[in-house]
Amino acid sequence: MPTATRKILVTNALPYANGPIHIGHMLGYIQADIWVRFQKLRGHECHYVCADDAHGTPIMLKAQQLGIAPEQMIADMNAAHQADFADFHVAFDHYHSTHSDENRELAELIYTRLRDNGYIKTKTIEQLFDPQKEMFLPDRFVKGTCPKCGAEDQYGDNCDVCGATYSPTELKNPKSAVSGATPELRQSEHYFFDLPAFEDMLKAWTRSGSLQDEMANKLNEWFESGLQMWDISRDAPYFGFEIPDAPGKYFYVWLDAPIGYMGSFKHYCNTTGKADFDTYWEANSDAELYHFIGKDIIYFHSLFWPSMLKGANFRQPTNVWAHGFITVNGTKMSKSKGTFVMARTYLDHLDPDYLRYYFAAKLTNRIDDLDLNLTDFAQRVNADLVGKVVNIASRCAGFISKKFDGKLAAQLTDTALIDEFQAAGAGITEAYEKREFSKAMRDIMALADKANFYIAEKEPWQLIKDPAKADEVHQICSVGINLFRLLMVYLTPVVPALAERVQEFLNDEFSWNSYQRVLTNHAISPFKALMQRIEMDKVNAMIEDSKQQNEAANTPASTSNGELERDPISAEIAYDDFAKIDLRIARIANAEHVEGADKLLKLTLDLGGETRQVFAGIKSAYAPEKLIGQHTVMVANLAPRKMRFGLSEGMVLAAGPGGDELYILNPHDGAKPGMRVK
Repeated sequence: MPTATRKILVTNALPYANGPIHIGHMLGYIQADIWVRFQKLRGHECHYVCADDAHGTPIMLKAQQLGIAPEQMIADMNAAHQADFADFHVAFDHYHSTHSDENRELAELIYTRLRDNGYIKTKTIEQLFDPQKEMFLPDRFVKGTCPKCGAEDQYGDNCDVCGATYSPTELKNPKSAVSGATPELRQSEHYFFDLPAFEDMLKAWTRSGSLQDEMANKLNEWFESGLQMWDISRDAPYFGFEIPDAPGKYFYVWLDAPIGYMGSFKHYCNTTGKADFDTYWEANSDAELYHFIGKDIIYFHSLFWPSMLKGANFRQPTNVWAHGFITVNGTKMSKSKGTFVMARTYLDHLDPDYLRYYFAAKLTNRIDDLDLNLTDFAQRVNADLVGKVVNIASRCAGFISKKFDGKLAAQLTDTALIDEFQAAGAGITEAYEKREFSKAMRDIMALADKANFYIAEKEPWQLIKDPAKADEVHQICSVGINLFRLLMVYLTPVVPALAERVQEFLNDEFSWNSYQRVLTNHAISPFKALMQRIEMDKVNAMIEDSKQQNEAANTPASTSNGELERDPISAEIAYDDFAKIDLRIARIANAEHVEGADKLLKLTLDLGGETRQVFAGIKSAYAPEKLIGQHTVMVANLAPRKMRFGLSEGMVLAAGPGGDELYILNPHDGAKPGMRVK
């Protein structure tokens, strides 16, 4: 038992309100929910809140596209998000929206405190402006030709092909992604947060144990490159909160998004009275505050957010814990392959406890990516939860019900294995506390193996044939049911729906310290199947359903010529122009991630006599280890290009619009490295 009740507030990253939840999102919410359930089972005062991130240009434009008000769109999405989370057993104490009175009040309060403390500056900047939509364009809403390598159709902040970063004003032939119009360069006064003023504080905070080592190391790189003033304003039209005393200027979405944690908690406090807002957020609070986030938003949560809180005289997070991304079958989730699975599509086919257990079995407290291998997923759930844990109950419960009036033995004569299971509780508790869920699952399944071995060795199904050994059978099966119960107490944070069915079966109620109890002379209910095996046909049906949904979503309403309509054939060239390009078969001898690059892989290409190093913007679609040994086609006579990651000595060929829809070209069997493609 804990020596003192802790006061804990846990939040999850806010899902954006312009689209549904998918299984990639679910990783972080399941991780946090497991930890919260564990803390609540231990008897701590633990509150768990979240909200939809409901502001920004994409929300405004998506609502216009749908022909509805932004308020209606975010309300509909909020209801859908909450339904998905609830059905995955993610048990928020409160779920809110950043488009709320509480969030507006807190955003204005934090801004005015920062302003009055001298941390807000103004500066006139130049931005690209869409003359048709009459709006300034965010970086991702400008497309054009990369100023570094000449690749076309690149976003306004970085190039998918060469990895270069730049300002949208540097793009060649820029076009508005909203209207297609050529943007104009116009001036506008913007409001900036003085982030560099907090550099010393941030350096100390990031090394105080508040971040994982990987996060702290990454932040050190940003410190070395120098912190910059942070632009916190956007010009109308914009869906969000207007900045006080600045008509036509709105808070940038990333200013009020993390404040949404506070806004959600404040609404929870005001409407339920279950907690006091100031106790958790005042500057000298001794409560614990934890943020679970994805690694893609580390920058905002570990630089801007703690600085804003400090400058506005609020407390800082106890810890910000980041997790990695998920891949499916070794590659990024793909709409064309059906592995870009929406949460609701999963729920239409499979039990959410399956995915919760599989994620837990792989989650550590590090920022590691996690692969959802669908074959391994089915095999592990079937082997562990069904074949090991539930199997214990099914082997013992029938004897208790049929031969012993549904009651466990009044006294257990041999508790050595039960003692061992109980002694393991301290280590499992520590693993949960440290978010080392995979270790906890390994320890629990090791115990399950021992329980199954115990029952198999005792063979109660053989002993029951001898009436003189009935008491021995009663002892064996009563021990078995107790071992099963202890395993399920330990698994309760991970598989809550299964745990509820088990508590009904055992006529028991679990808390974390209940692993210290032993059931004797206790009535149990007749055994019913507690969990079904995963059948691969259900997994395949989910993938096929997902594929069809994604295809339907991408099919234009009007008749079209498919890819050619979306991407017309380029202007005609002479044969002599094409003949200048030397295309060669290459074997991918090695592929690896590029430190600091979000979209690039470094490929070592074997041309059958020499090797070339090529940086390819295909990280979004391929895990590097899956590429090694494959053959592809490269442009062999492209002039080498110096990139900030090294020299790129060619280009591999790929098709597709980008993201997870990228497909490197594979030659037919028989083509050998170095062969010319004619």
